[in-house]
Amino acid sequence: MRILADYRPALRERTGVGEYLHQLVRAYAVAHPGEVTLFTSSWKDRPAPALASELGVGVVDRRIPVRVLNLLWHRAGWPPVEAIAGDFDVVHAAHPLLIPARRAAQVITIHDLFFLSHPGRTAAEIRRDYPALAGLHARRAHAVVTSTEHGKRLLSKQLGVAVDRIYVCPPGAPAWRTLGHGPHVPRDGYLLFLGTLEPRKNIGALLDAYALLRSRRPAAPPLVLAGRATRDAAGWLARIGQPPLAGHVRHLGYIAEDERERVYAGARALVLPSLDEGFGLPALEAMSAGIPVVASNRGALPEVVGTGGLLIDPSEVDEIAAALERLVSDDTLAATWGAAGLARARAFTWAAAAATLRRAYADAIVRRRSN
Repeated sequence: MRILADYRPALRERTGVGEYLHQLVRAYAVAHPGEVTLFTSSWKDRPAPALASELGVGVVDRRIPVRVLNLLWHRAGWPPVEAIAGDFDVVHAAHPLLIPARRAAQVITIHDLFFLSHPGRTAAEIRRDYPALAGLHARRAHAVVTSTEHGKRLLSKQLGVAVDRIYVCPPGAPAWRTLGHGPHVPRDGYLLFLGTLEPRKNIGALLDAYALLRSRRPAAPPLVLAGRATRDAAGWLARIGQPPLAGHVRHLGYIAEDERERVYAGARALVLPSLDEGFGLPALEAMSAGIPVVASNRGALPEVVGTGGLLIDPSEVDEIAAALERLVSDDTLAATWGAAGLARARAFTWAAAAATLRRAYADAIVRRRSN
């Protein structure tokens, strides 16, 4: 097979979607050498020189602004990708909208439907295109990739995608070098949130819960927010510089892949009180490190965490604070949940995800040829 994979979400800082894409490409290329070519486009950002050799893939890079190309592709359905990148058997968009193609089978990835449930909390380009087009594009796609069974149910129920065209490819657990061999819960570790600081992550409720925790336990560990701040984060960042949070909450900014292991190593627990998640990669990363997880009971997180962490209602500040208080006050409980998460994480492998993706591509080619 000749696969063209849209790598643009991973071209700059790799957040959850970009990291998933990067690792899935890596796993697929290991299993099927020589099949994958990455497509990148940007006016100013170029792929790293070592990207092709690092992943064992080809790279087609075009100096075209992402917004311009997306506007043409999403609104005009032009130009066909073959005119830009050449001929391929499959073109895989890393987002919910199709990449136009003359002959290639078209595959898309949809992690969640947050753009439908909370359109006002998404970026302008997403608000403009996704709600109006995602359903039509998903039904036209020859295969749709998602990361959880929860996502599969949403795609079938809300977008009307045929179940046999939806392929669940959960991410694999990271292979930590120094962590993951047993529960790793430092007594004096910090409470960690890792992810983009955006409305869906429920940062305001997290800060409220942490303030409540400190009112009950003044010696509670500090809270570390690790992730890129969006425009919506200004109010939250201002709060952490004021009482009662000042001096107890720290924002680290974006954490690169090679720095995450060190960040998890110092954590007492991960807290992820999201309003919605298509997967929630930090939860899997923390479980892989033997770090206890406090996670939202919404979206895909209950499926991912399973019995490997504490699930809370993200709308209940007191419930979030109570879960954190249990973990910071009871070393035995923290170690127990760390071990439970570690056991849960072993169920996730990139090799399994790559095998499912291979089947999705093969089926998509058959469907394209039968049209």
